[in-house]
Amino acid sequence: MRKLWKLFALLLAFTLVVAACGNDDDTSEPAPSEPTEAAAPATEAPAPTEAVEVDPTDGCDHTYHVITHGDSGTFWSVVEVAVRAAAAAIGCDVVYFGSNNDALRQAQEIEAAIAAGSSGIAISLADPAGVQSAAEAVVAAGIPLYTLNSGVNNYKDLGATTHIGQTETVAGNGAGERFNALGATHVLCARQEQTNVALEERCNGLAETFGGQVTSEFVGLDATPDEQQNTIAAILQGDESIDGVLGVGPNLPLRALAAGEQAGRDLIIGGFDLSSDLIDQIEQGNVAFTVDQQQYLQGYLPVILMHLQATNLNTAGGGLPILTGPGFVDTANAADVKALVSEGTR
Repeated sequence: MRKLWKLFALLLAFTLVVAACGNDDDTSEPAPSEPTEAAAPATEAPAPTEAVEVDPTDGCDHTYHVITHGDSGTFWSVVEVAVRAAAAAIGCDVVYFGSNNDALRQAQEIEAAIAAGSSGIAISLADPAGVQSAAEAVVAAGIPLYTLNSGVNNYKDLGATTHIGQTETVAGNGAGERFNALGATHVLCARQEQTNVALEERCNGLAETFGGQVTSEFVGLDATPDEQQNTIAAILQGDESIDGVLGVGPNLPLRALAAGEQAGRDLIIGGFDLSSDLIDQIEQGNVAFTVDQQQYLQGYLPVILMHLQATNLNTAGGGLPILTGPGFVDTANAADVKALVSEGTR
């Protein structure tokens, strides 16, 4: 019973965090904010994250799985840190796996978790079609299914208990309002993945609220930063009316900054998610803002919720997603957030 009360206290505390921190900019409505890179990114695509079994701190009869499309980069490493922290809090085994945008490998890992008799499986849905069958098999097996990060539009159809993340369209809406206030007239919405529907939703949300023109383009993977920079520079050189760039991940704003210098253009730049390098550029005034979806919560909360459902038949969300964002980081709060990024929790 003491452990159960501890779980309730943990869930309550993090619910309050979601409510209090969903917007890091106290002067605006909750606006846009799921993936970043601290130093120079790798020149080759990272291998899929190996499945990592988190050692429990106490006896537990349950094993949970968190299976994502993520890699081992800046964004997803924070999610994994959170999964480990949640595993330690409940004293259970939790297996984390990132497929590096390989839907087939993600689906295979989901199927392996079902075969292992998992007590709860949390997945991201960057490629819903690619993992749909495996996700449906989770529910068919009577295992609680949760979605995180991406999947807010699909989790109900799959029979998931709830979704933990942000509404990407609303996040894009907030970015559009920011660009309006900053005086941009034509924004390039630069995407680092071709099949990630969440990134497309960010660009679509931008177009809904931005008063000017939006051009949405895939500019290359994060693992190929030179390609990203050169592609953005070529787009800028081909259209002199572009005066703003929204990078829908944490690395692209840095590539856009370099591309602007390469093309001899002064740009208004915004981004999504966090990295130390990105926050440095925000502090220096070179990047206007980034949207923060608080990915630590996306790793921590599903583990806690799955354990509460398995051990006490509790569910949360009430049929609605549990939102972790969006919030903004700009010059007003960059220094405070930067300290937490260096600790690996933001």
